[in-house]
Amino acid sequence: MNGKEANTYDAIVIGTGMSGGMAAMELCRKGLKTLVLERGRDIRHGDYPTANLDDWELPYGGRIPEEVQAKDYPYLSRKGYVMEQGGIHHFLKDGAYPYTEKKRFDWIRAYQTGGRSLVWGRQCYQLSELDFTANAREGIGVDWPIRYRDLQPWYDYVTRFVGVSGRAEGLDHFPDGPFQPPMPLNCAEEHLRQSVHARFPRIRVSEGRVAHLTDYDPAVHLGSRGNCQYRDRCRRGCPYGGYYSSNAGPLPVAEATGNMTLVNGAAVREIIYDADKKRASGVRVKLLNTGEEVEYFSRGVVFLCASALNSAAILLASRSSAQPNGLGNDNDQVGRNVMDHHHSVGASGQLEGYTDKYYKGRKPNGIYIPRFVNLGDAASKRSYLRGFGYQGGGSRGSWQSLVREINVAPGGELKAAITQPGSWNLGITGFGECLPNPDNRVTLNYDKLDADGLPTLVMDVAFGENEAAMRLDMQAYAAEMLEAAGVKNIRTFNQDVYPGFSIHEMGTARMGRDPKTSVLNQHNQVWNCQNLYVTDGAAMTSASCVNPSLTYLALTARAVAHAVKTFG
Repeated sequence: MNGKEANTYDAIVIGTGMSGGMAAMELCRKGLKTLVLERGRDIRHGDYPTANLDDWELPYGGRIPEEVQAKDYPYLSRKGYVMEQGGIHHFLKDGAYPYTEKKRFDWIRAYQTGGRSLVWGRQCYQLSELDFTANAREGIGVDWPIRYRDLQPWYDYVTRFVGVSGRAEGLDHFPDGPFQPPMPLNCAEEHLRQSVHARFPRIRVSEGRVAHLTDYDPAVHLGSRGNCQYRDRCRRGCPYGGYYSSNAGPLPVAEATGNMTLVNGAAVREIIYDADKKRASGVRVKLLNTGEEVEYFSRGVVFLCASALNSAAILLASRSSAQPNGLGNDNDQVGRNVMDHHHSVGASGQLEGYTDKYYKGRKPNGIYIPRFVNLGDAASKRSYLRGFGYQGGGSRGSWQSLVREINVAPGGELKAAITQPGSWNLGITGFGECLPNPDNRVTLNYDKLDADGLPTLVMDVAFGENEAAMRLDMQAYAAEMLEAAGVKNIRTFNQDVYPGFSIHEMGTARMGRDPKTSVLNQHNQVWNCQNLYVTDGAAMTSASCVNPSLTYLALTARAVAHAVKTFG
């Protein structure tokens, strides 16, 4: 066997995160010898060194020293989102992987086996028909080339495999699925639910729909998984497989078939394009442990699942005489229409009563309030387009509140006080939709290379006037709902927010109906290279206001079925 034959596979998958893990499993289970390329290090399920440690067992009480933040995490530390040592090893040291900001962009990355599936928020929702038709109805962007009915069976398929716990609400714009039993609301959350339903009949308060197993079935939930243990240390990695990740779910299944070859430390430089056959013949990779450049080849298909911005970067870097502007970029659409959800707006306060009640365990979930504006009727019509939902929850304070403001005399009175829980608190934060805008884009910078020698990205992305107008309602409605529940000392907030921080980057290689205005067709194939599929956030034509990962999984499973039928 010559060198090329040894490096040739039926399929190649780039990335091991949400989409890459699903693509690997589906291709391998269908019998394709599949090469899976991951830029970061290898982490096997269970290799989570801080998963069982308490904060006091970590250096600096679990905090990252400021000098380390400045050196290794200049982007991550701006919002403090992951600045705790228990889970920081799952995030990229972004000091070695810079980018250029024409406008501020908070890019949160995780290069390792499993990618960001080890650290995601695990909220799982479907786009509805309202979402799939919005662009066409309002004349925004381009029309989705699919409708809800095209994706609904795939939503059900991945929901069962992932194991999504939640409550069916029977709302057309908030589709239900085959859920696991929901994680119960605590008494404060149930109080909010009943109060809001009584005051605002068109608003629903539900349990978050979350990728945590509450009714594990080994025949369905394959891999290395079990029920959630209510530890709420998810960012550290879950040794129980209670929450869904590529490491606990699809990658072990793919490996068990004997059809998967996983290569870590493989930074993809470009996809190799065969102009005569108009197909992707393989990928060119830099192996980071040796510095060697290697070519891998595909007899069938290539799945690009590196995450929205990195997938765009790979397409743009895949230049050839036949594709001088980058693969799939004849129309200058690759890298455009970047979307993310905007949040950090809402309200919180104290709930009186229920002093005889508490909760057991650390539930890694709270409430979800689905969109209730701009639903197509006069009552919900607003001056801006699209809408928002809320995430939040109720909790009871502890003795730690006495550390901030000691108002009890030392001695027996203080000892008694610290044995009693504090008051109940309720808070809700809005997540709003961002409209596609062709001026929101990323481009390649060949003058600034990262630690792996790859060109870096230039970020030129900002939220617009529609998002700003929506945020005023997101703040006001949050306060009204808490008022309806009798919450006291309500504090509203509307913080500065920048794209990237929701970690829901989307739209850089969008699906569409016309190769002149989109990058992918209705099956997630690149228009002028149809054995190349892109199924991560890059494919999104609009953002909706719900967490997008379940849609990525459904698109991926659907695309693999099409790829195997077409090229297998």
